[in-house]
Amino acid sequence: MTAPTPTHGGFEIAELQHVLDRACSAVGLDAAGAQLLRGHTNAVVRLANAPVVIKVARRGSKFENVQRTVAFVRWIMDRGFPTVPLHPVADQPLAISGHAVTYWTYLPQPERNVSAAQIAKPLFALHSLPTPPLDLPVLDNLTAIRASLRRITALPEATKQFLSERADHLEQALSTIDFVLPRAVLQGDPQHRNALLDGTDTVLCDWDTVAVGQPEWDLVTLEIHCRRFGYSRDHYKQFANTYGFDVTRWPGFPVLRDIRELRMITTNARKISHAPSSAAEIDRRIAGLRCEDSSLAWNIL
Repeated sequence: MTAPTPTHGGFEIAELQHVLDRACSAVGLDAAGAQLLRGHTNAVVRLANAPVVIKVARRGSKFENVQRTVAFVRWIMDRGFPTVPLHPVADQPLAISGHAVTYWTYLPQPERNVSAAQIAKPLFALHSLPTPPLDLPVLDNLTAIRASLRRITALPEATKQFLSERADHLEQALSTIDFVLPRAVLQGDPQHRNALLDGTDTVLCDWDTVAVGQPEWDLVTLEIHCRRFGYSRDHYKQFANTYGFDVTRWPGFPVLRDIRELRMITTNARKISHAPSSAAEIDRRIAGLRCEDSSLAWNIL
């Protein structure tokens, strides 16, 4: 297996190769020449000899959560929703050497990322779906932030205290927010790398964070990715115009923005032990929080 970047997410190349070999053998696929596409959280591997992408969840991920993700994707596929389809293996996920493994159809992509405006239509369609007959979690960014803070080992105690106090302040501010959009199914992390092209159509992918809650959370997340990762203001405006709602004009935007950015920082800080090269970037982001710099450009981790 070739790896264009160092494997993060708690994977060693030898371990990942072992899991990949078994995952392919179990369903009659060939692991030879496979390429690691992403490895920061889960390992995402493209096979060389079949149009298949295999996703290997990090050891310790709850198997039942991956089962729920698969059930959700099957449900939206049955409805004709624009998603990257599951590969038609009989049973998935599979449990292999302590990892939950799923199989997906590979979609060839152009060199450029999907634009934010192209994400707007399928994201609006997602927010318009009926409630699925599944026990999806309720999105709770503050609980996720506190769970990450408890697991962070690579930051000074004073820094963790600063982040914890910021979470407390934002929780109080959140209690005063009046949401304006109806409760919906959420992607949880809509962004340029979680959408692909299927021919000329844009489809969503990476459903690990699917939840129910207020669509404003998804819209804030997309705005953050546009603003923090090098896209222009006009790039975001095209998204807002296509979706039909500009979350930055909603009074609750600054609070949701700050909570979502804090979650992005604490989630990555929790993973420093698996990805030590990310420490400097996390320190930069925290320094930006201390001076309330909402325009600081972030590097992708």
